[in-house]
Amino acid sequence: MSLKLYVDSQFISPYAISAFVALREKGLKFAIETVNLDAGQHKESSYTTQALTGRVPCLVHDDFMLTESSAIGEYVDEMYPAPKYPSLYPVQLEKRAIARQIQAWIRSDLQALREERSTYTVFYKQADQPEKPLSSAAQVAADKLLHLANRMVNGDYLFGSWCIADTDLAIMLSRLVMNGDPVPQKLKAYVAFQSQRESLQDWLKNVKLAP
Repeated sequence: MSLKLYVDSQFISPYAISAFVALREKGLKFAIETVNLDAGQHKESSYTTQALTGRVPCLVHDDFMLTESSAIGEYVDEMYPAPKYPSLYPVQLEKRAIARQIQAWIRSDLQALREERSTYTVFYKQADQPEKPLSSAAQVAADKLLHLANRMVNGDYLFGSWCIADTDLAIMLSRLVMNGDPVPQKLKAYVAFQSQRESLQDWLKNVKLAP
């Protein structure tokens, strides 16, 4: 078995984080290869021949290649199933579906918020570099995010125990928390708790070493 995960060289892609955490939570050994997006390495043929959609993350499993983080998470969960390996999703069908629903929504909506509160500001923001107030469009997106999170978060988790959607939602909420935007204390506590998970802390070690 050979596993390799291609991620962005700055280690700020929320989708690369999701795939990395999925592999770590499964307890799998894998190599990391970085792709410099600013230099356009994801557009070079050496990468696009492996990454079908030309984006990060890309998982290479022996001679099989797969892009898109949600697809990677589901593939890994089915390839290395419970009970031998920890599950990435809730066992109950309805909760599993809701977790995937939340993941899909985070990836397809909230564009204005993602643009104005990039994950670069989550990992590299300096205290003396305050962000501009959210635009009206980004505030609408933030309100949608907080409404869903307030409704779904129950204590430290979405569904009583960890699932991959917790990581995705916490990273999305971090865009507001780390930039000082108004966030209910309940959700700040949720983000703080999720950020201490070992798999996510392993990712943050790479952030510290990034150029």
